[in-house]
Amino acid sequence: MSAWRQPGLWLPLLLVAAAAIWPAFGNNASLRETIFTMLMSVALASSLNILLGYTGYVNFGSIVFFGLGGYLGFYTVSALGWHLLLAVPIGGVAAATLALLLGSAVLRLRGAYFALATIGINEAMKALVINLDFLGGPTGMNLNFSIYQEYGGPAQALWLTYWALAVITLLVIVVSYLVKKSKFGLGLMAIREDEDAAEVMGVVAPRAKTTAYVISAFFPGLIGVLFFFKNGIIEPESAFRLHLSVELLVMVMLGGAGTVLGPVLGAAFYQRLRGLLLTSELFKNTQLVVAGVLLLLIVLFIPAGAVGWLRHRFAPLRRLLE
Repeated sequence: MSAWRQPGLWLPLLLVAAAAIWPAFGNNASLRETIFTMLMSVALASSLNILLGYTGYVNFGSIVFFGLGGYLGFYTVSALGWHLLLAVPIGGVAAATLALLLGSAVLRLRGAYFALATIGINEAMKALVINLDFLGGPTGMNLNFSIYQEYGGPAQALWLTYWALAVITLLVIVVSYLVKKSKFGLGLMAIREDEDAAEVMGVVAPRAKTTAYVISAFFPGLIGVLFFFKNGIIEPESAFRLHLSVELLVMVMLGGAGTVLGPVLGAAFYQRLRGLLLTSELFKNTQLVVAGVLLLLIVLFIPAGAVGWLRHRFAPLRRLLE
């Protein structure tokens, strides 16, 4: 129970909850869309952090779970007529199942070999979806506008997806914190430091890594359903965007891999920077260049990220910045 009373958990929860509630004042649709993007980035980065931050395994294909969950959830809503809140867990379970099936194989690889394998998984899944006619093939699928009437109209449907995403984001942060503070999390961090030594000390590395992989895949699957339902359209290129995986890596590293607060701050800062770049006539096509430069600077000068740097420089903050 003591873990629930720690400020290291409540600080990121309060920050995210405050941001989520903000658009409700005045029913600000424009602000809601901005915060939706931020919340999605926070949730995806925090999910990735469970594997990347705690085990040290760099996953360039994390977006495959976002795309797979989005496709299957979208199909159940558009073709089978299921309610969105029933389709969302379908996406999460499908993503987690894929991670479970792949985990025992790809997690035998280490370092660059694992990173390359995850890129291959993403491209293979995109190719598979393109060749499945019931998922729309290369052109994807569209939602019939009348579907939104079941939710009280498009405006109410947008707010439903927004609040569902806010709840999922908070849940991801809680799960990330509980994993870090558990015996299981200690095993993951031992794998990150020295996998061979961790196994000698009794950590069952294959099982621990696969479990972390499944947890980190489940939440992107949920989020993918919400994102594409909100957009009303899903296509292979938008569902399996490899560059989004790269951006998520930057967010995690920027804030601090292996910390709970780090991905929250990293995602919020990166999305703010990206928004400024996209609205700039001079830099609107260079956000990926900036992402690459940021990643290089982080690796060279602050490998522990912003939160890790603060924890190292200011000892009193260690209890607050988890």
